[in-house]
Amino acid sequence: MVSFLGPRTLLRIILCLACLLMTVPAWAAGGAFAVDDADIRKPGECTGQFWTSAASNHDFIAVAYPTCVVNVGKAVEFGTLMQRSRDDGMWSTSGTFTAKTNLIPIDKHPFGVGIAGGSSWDLISGASTGGFINVPVTIPVNDALKINVNGGWLYDNAAKISYATWGAGFEWNFVKDQWTLIGEVFGQAGSLPAVNPGDPPSPNSIVEPRTQIGLRFNPQKNIDIDVIWGHNITGENAQWGTLGLNLRF
Repeated sequence: MVSFLGPRTLLRIILCLACLLMTVPAWAAGGAFAVDDADIRKPGECTGQFWTSAASNHDFIAVAYPTCVVNVGKAVEFGTLMQRSRDDGMWSTSGTFTAKTNLIPIDKHPFGVGIAGGSSWDLISGASTGGFINVPVTIPVNDALKINVNGGWLYDNAAKISYATWGAGFEWNFVKDQWTLIGEVFGQAGSLPAVNPGDPPSPNSIVEPRTQIGLRFNPQKNIDIDVIWGHNITGENAQWGTLGLNLRF
C-alpha cells in the first residue's frame, strides 16, 4: 500500500506518527541499529524510521525518527528522534535533535568517515537529558559486505556523567537488494551513576557490551523491514526483540 503514496503524503504520515509516539542516543546505521555508517543521503532526500522494542524484563521502547538532508554549504542530515519508553515500570517521553554529515566519501576512498551529534530533552519536564558526538568509519569489503566502526562521547545530564562510546558492526547484503544480515556490538565506558546511601548499587551492565543482530528485508526500493534480537541494549541486562520500518523518499 505504501508504494501508492506520494512523497508528500508519506511525509505527512511520518510527521503525524512522530507526534503520536513522542531517547536513546541515536547514531544508527539505519533504523533501530545503533552502530552508524559514514554515509548520508543526497540533499532533498528524507527518511522515516520507526521501531518498537520489547524486553524480557517488560521494558519497552517506541521510536519515530524522521530525517531530511539539507544543503547548508555542505550536505547535512537533520533529524528529530522522538521516543516513548517504559523503564522498570516508569514511563518517559523524550526527544533528540540530531545532525550528521559526511567528511570522507566512501565512493572516492577506500573508507568513509562521518560525524554526527545530538542533544536530548525530557518532553514532559523540558529538562535537558544529555547529548552525544559520534564519528562513524565505514570500510567496504566488497559490493555485498561493509564494516562500520564508531567512536564518540555521550553525556548523561541526569547522572552528570560523561562516557566514551564505541561500536563495531557489519552489513552483509547476502541476497542482492533484498536481504541483509546486520550484526553489531556497542557500548559505553565510564563511571557508574552515584547512588544514595542505602540504595542498591548501579548495575554493571551499564558499561558492559551490548549486542544486536537482525535481518533487513527490502521488499521495494524505498522500504526496509527490520526484525532484530538484542541483548542489554539499554544497559539493563535483558533480552530484546525489535520490529522496525524504514521509509525513504
